[in-house]
Amino acid sequence: MESESITELMTVLVIQLGIIFFTVRVFGKLVKKIGIPQVLGELIAGIIIGPFALGSISLPGFPHGIFPLGTGSLVVSTELYAFAMVASIILLFSSGLETDIRLFLRFSVAGSIIGLGGVVISFFTGSLLGVILFNTSFLDPRCLFLGILSTATSVGITARILSDQKKMDSPEGVTILAAAVIDDVLGIIILAMILGIIALMTGTAQSGSDLNAFAILGIAGKVFGIWLGVTALGLIFSKKIAGFLKLFRSSFDFSILALGTALILAGIFEKQGLAMIIGAYVAGLSLSKTDIAPVIKERIHGIYVFFVPVFFAVMGMMVNVRDILSPSVLIFGLIYTGVAVLAKLIGCGGPALLLGFNVKGALRIGVGMVPRGEVALIMAGIGIAGGILDQQLFSVIVLMTLITTLAAPPLLSVVLKIPGPGIRKPVADDDSISITWDYSSGEVANLVATTLLKDLRNDGFFVQQVNTEDGISQARKDDIVFSIRRVENHLTVVTAKVDESFVRTAVHEVSVKLYGLIQKYNETSDPMHTKRDFMETEGRINQNMFSFIHPECISLNLSGVTKEEIITELVDLLSAKHTFLDRDIILKDVLEREKMTSTGMQHGIAMPHAKTDGVDNLMVAVGIKKEGVDFESADGDKSRLFILTVSPNKDTVPYFQFLVTIGAVLRDCKVREEIINAATANEAAELLRHHQQHHHKHIHKTK
Repeated sequence: MESESITELMTVLVIQLGIIFFTVRVFGKLVKKIGIPQVLGELIAGIIIGPFALGSISLPGFPHGIFPLGTGSLVVSTELYAFAMVASIILLFSSGLETDIRLFLRFSVAGSIIGLGGVVISFFTGSLLGVILFNTSFLDPRCLFLGILSTATSVGITARILSDQKKMDSPEGVTILAAAVIDDVLGIIILAMILGIIALMTGTAQSGSDLNAFAILGIAGKVFGIWLGVTALGLIFSKKIAGFLKLFRSSFDFSILALGTALILAGIFEKQGLAMIIGAYVAGLSLSKTDIAPVIKERIHGIYVFFVPVFFAVMGMMVNVRDILSPSVLIFGLIYTGVAVLAKLIGCGGPALLLGFNVKGALRIGVGMVPRGEVALIMAGIGIAGGILDQQLFSVIVLMTLITTLAAPPLLSVVLKIPGPGIRKPVADDDSISITWDYSSGEVANLVATTLLKDLRNDGFFVQQVNTEDGISQARKDDIVFSIRRVENHLTVVTAKVDESFVRTAVHEVSVKLYGLIQKYNETSDPMHTKRDFMETEGRINQNMFSFIHPECISLNLSGVTKEEIITELVDLLSAKHTFLDRDIILKDVLEREKMTSTGMQHGIAMPHAKTDGVDNLMVAVGIKKEGVDFESADGDKSRLFILTVSPNKDTVPYFQFLVTIGAVLRDCKVREEIINAATANEAAELLRHHQQHHHKHIHKTK
C-alpha cells in the first residue's frame, strides 16, 4: 500500500514537472519578446497553472486538479517544493560564482556605504510600514519580514540592463553592481538573524521567558561569525579547493562536485540555523576568483536552466490571484511598492551624492537598485514555508516584486541615456589595457583567435565563450585573466597591464606558427588541382538546392568584360531582388574571396562565391555572357556561365551542398549549352531544376 502511495506521488510529480517545463518556457519567451525579464514570465506561468487558478480544476485521474492545494503552510506538494528549494540553492551558487571579487574589493568602500544605506533605509521603512498597518511592534515577525524583503536587489536584472546599455564598466555601473552584491550579502545575513530571532521568540513564548538585547546580540554574533568565518576560509583556501576539484580532471566531473559542495554547505548552514541559500552563496563566492569558476558556470548551465525556472513557477503557484486583486492587498501592495522604491532611491542615491556622484549619477544608482527579483522571492518562499507569512502578505510581496522588476528596466534605461557623466570628477584609469590587432580579413582574424584559444587551452588555461553573439571569450589561469574578442578584421584582447607582455608574446607565437603552416601549405597544395577534383567528383545531390534560384536573379546577357564587372553585376541582381541584404559587404567579401584564388572552373563555368555577413540565408544569382570573359579558369578557357553563391558565415552546410549540386549538374556539356542558349530567365531556371532532378534520379538508379 505504501509503495503504491509513493508511486502515485512520483507519477503526479513527473507530470507536474513536465507541465511546468512547457509553461515556463512559453511564457518566458512571450514576455521576453516584449522586453520584460524572462523571470517574470516564469512567475506568471506559475500563477496561471497554480492551485489558485487552473491547477485546481478537476480532471480525469486528478479529482483535485493537477496542482492541488498542499497541506499545512505549503500551497504546493512537499515534493514539488523540494525541487524549488534545490533550484534556489543552484541559483544562489551561480550568483556567488558570478560575483567579481576584484570589482567587489575595488569599489568596496563606495559599494558598501551605498549598499548599507539601501539596506538600512529599506529595512527600517518596510518594517515601519508593517508596524503602522498591523498596529504592532517592530519585533512582530511579519514586520521583520516586510523589512528584510524590502532590502533585496536583483543583481541579474540590473546587470542585464547595464550590459545592454554598454554601461557595465561605467562608474555608476560598477558601483551599482558592487552595492547590489553588498545589498544581497547583508540581506541574506539579516535574514538569518531574523530567522534566529523568530525561532528564539517562539522558544521564549513557550518557556515564558523574555527576549532581550543580549539574546539578539548573541544571534547576530553567531550569524556573522559563521558567515564571515566560512567565507574567509573559503576565499583563503579557494585555490586549494579548486586544486582538489581539478584532480577529477574532467571539467564536467569537477563542476558537478563543486555543485555538490554547495549542496553540502547549504545543508550545514541550515543545520546551524542559517538559511540554505547563504551556504550556497558562500560556496559560489569562495570559488568565484579561481580559474575554474567560468568553467563550472558553463558546465552547470544545463542544470541551472532545468531547475531554476521550476523555482519561479512554484513561487508563482503560491500567489492567490484573488488576494492580489482584492482591494486590501492591492492597496497594501501599491503602498509597500512605493515605500520600497523610495527607500532605494533615498538610501542608495543619498550616500552616492556624498561619494563624488552628481545628481544624475545618484539617480542612476538609486534606480539601478530598485528591482527585487529572485532574491526577494526566495526569502518570501522561506517566510511562507515557515508559517511567518500568510497568503495575503505573500501576495503583497509578489506584487511588489512584479512592479519593481517591471518598472526598473525602462526607468534605468531612461536615466542612463541622460547625457553627461554621473560623477563630479573624472575617474582615473584602471589597471587594464586593451590591445587590438588589425588583420587583412575577418577569416584571418578568426583563425588567429581560434588558434590562440586552442594554444591557451593546451597551456592549462580554462577558456570559456562568455558571449556567443559578440564573439567574446575569456581565458583564466591562476591570477592571469583576459578577454578575447573578434570583430570583423580586428582581434582585441583586454587584460591587466602587468600581463600585457604575456598577451603580446602569445599572439606573436600564434602568428609565427600560422605563418609556418601557410608556408608548408603553399609548398604542398595546388588550388588548380583541387578545383578540377571539385568539378569531376560525384557528390551527394540535394534536390532542394535549386529552390534558391529565382528567374529575377538570372541575367541572360551580362554586359561586364572583366571579372570584377561580372561579379558586380551578379551582386546587383541579388540586391534588386532581396532588399534586406547588404550589397556593399557582399561585393567586398566576394571580391576578397576571388583574390585568394580564381573561381573560374572548367568548361566555361565560373562559380564566384563567399561566406559573408551581408546575408541571412543562402542566395544565388546566375549570369550568362556568350562571348565569354577571362576568369582565370582551370583549363584556360573563357567563362560563359556564371553562378554567384553567397551564404551567411554561421551556416555553411547549404552553401557547400549547393556548390556540390551545381557542380555535378553542370558537368554535362549538353546541359551547359542548353542553359547558356536559353531564351528567357524562366527557361534557364526551369532547365536547371529539370536537369538537377534528372541527375538526382540517375544517381539513385546507379546506386
